[in-house]
Amino acid sequence: MAVPHDDDQPQYSVQGFETTHASDFDQQRKAADQRAVIVGVLETGEDLSELRELLRTAGVEVVGQLVQHLDQPHPNTYVGEGKLKELKALCAELEATMVVTDDELSPRQERNIEGALEMPVLDRTALILDIFAVHANSSEGKLQVELAQLQYNLARMRGLWTHLDRLGVGGVGTRGPGETQIETDRRLARDRITKLRRRLEEVKGTRRVMRAERARSSHIPNVALAGYTNAGKSTVLNALTGATVGVQDRLFHTLDPTTRELRWNGRTYLMTDTVGFIRKLPHHLVEAFGATLEETVIADLVLHVVDASQPDEQMAAVMGAVEDVLKDIGATENTHVLVLNKIDLIDQDRRDALWARFPDAVQIAAGAGEGIGTLAARIEDEFEAQLQAVELLLPYAEGQVLNELHGLAGDLEQEHRADGVLVRARVPRALAGKYERFRLQPAAGNGDGDPA
Repeated sequence: MAVPHDDDQPQYSVQGFETTHASDFDQQRKAADQRAVIVGVLETGEDLSELRELLRTAGVEVVGQLVQHLDQPHPNTYVGEGKLKELKALCAELEATMVVTDDELSPRQERNIEGALEMPVLDRTALILDIFAVHANSSEGKLQVELAQLQYNLARMRGLWTHLDRLGVGGVGTRGPGETQIETDRRLARDRITKLRRRLEEVKGTRRVMRAERARSSHIPNVALAGYTNAGKSTVLNALTGATVGVQDRLFHTLDPTTRELRWNGRTYLMTDTVGFIRKLPHHLVEAFGATLEETVIADLVLHVVDASQPDEQMAAVMGAVEDVLKDIGATENTHVLVLNKIDLIDQDRRDALWARFPDAVQIAAGAGEGIGTLAARIEDEFEAQLQAVELLLPYAEGQVLNELHGLAGDLEQEHRADGVLVRARVPRALAGKYERFRLQPAAGNGDGDPA
């Protein structure tokens, strides 16, 4: 009987801080009629539409908003003193139950705003972490969310105990709750963070071993779907592979990587749908989801899926956000193909403009099945460019190698001879050396016309 790994169960808790379990957050959300006023310090041309969408995903009603145009947020109160008073009046008028900011707040900002407004304040990072907690289904996903939550909360512990000290909460005869309890809580939190990091490194190691074993047995090309959250990556995966991965019009519906097979023109490709990216993605999440994001780093090909129905400025912003994260995680060396999705929602003039702007992109409407064959052919073409022609003589005892080549090679021809099977095929250039001992002679040419 397998013994559960003790790090696989979110269990850390200190006074005032508990990591959010999906069921807990779901119950809290359903139990309370949450009415939020959203607040942002924005540059010209920015808006709070994405924050609204995040709250819709979390099941919170947005009843109003307040925007202030500043070069940077106020260091003490996020917005200026006058705007803070205006915000308090707005919350009272709209009977709001909470305030949500479009940026991550410092512990000091959070304390000051809550003190001035006398109501709960949630920042963008905490909101995203809560959504991730609800949508994390696998053991690995839950560990990653817990790690991110602990890292986020660690910096806020001193503020909690300082607040309790002012309220006179503490043990009799002590110097107050802060001096002893905060040290204990921080140690517990750091210990748990260390365990979670170690466990997630084990997950990474296990995946690497599995990938190495798969590469030794048969190098099936890996394709990762990357893109902004809600760009339609899961729908693209379903359209290409015939899978039935759940699709919802919600941000971060997919957190755990999902891999399915694409079979096209006699070849097999592994397609992996990964977690969506977002503007101002919390750095806690980028680190915590390293094991998941690694699927994009090691892919042979990355499909960058973009919602083509967005206005130009918004499209440029989300594409930039995705490219920034890909750069941060080291996923810029592999081949990338831009996939413009949801073209069924735009007119022909818009399509033509996108062709002119992104001539190498593939335009599709995954939900309607439009352009899926073109995308599959493009995937094939990208790997075809990496193939090398070989001519091999396989002894009959090497049937496993022949089976491997059938799943790996393009344009495979075979001829049975007395001394074995003569195979002419095109294999990935990086793997050609693996079959050197079976090679008869260099083939006439390789994939790009040069001698093999």
